[in-house]
Amino acid sequence: MSWRRCAPDRIAELHAVDSVFHLHSGQAPVRGREAIREAAAGMFALVPDLAFKFVSLRTGEDFWVVQWKLTGTSVSGAAIDVDLMDFVVVENGAVKEKHSYVDGVAMQAALASPEAAEAEAR
Repeated sequence: MSWRRCAPDRIAELHAVDSVFHLHSGQAPVRGREAIREAAAGMFALVPDLAFKFVSLRTGEDFWVVQWKLTGTSVSGAAIDVDLMDFVVVENGAVKEKHSYVDGVAMQAALASPEAAEAEAR
């Protein structure tokens, strides 16, 4: 899996030319391979040791839904431990749409600097 290998170029290659990727945690959707590659690279830059633990998979003729547990350490030093659900639509063997649903509050808190998280707790 290209996400597990932190390989943004390979991730982009798996998508259709006009594919849409939407991380549903406050970000706008991105369209096209280059934008998808940049979005993936941006996530790997924020969490260099990002790891995916497989939880479950459901498939159909032209889609799959997979549940993951994301773990790692953000560049700010905070631990990442959040649930992720991907809904992927496939067309002609390529990803046409990928919608990733993550606990946005938990993810934003983990990506914040330790100082910001401490100040917010006060």
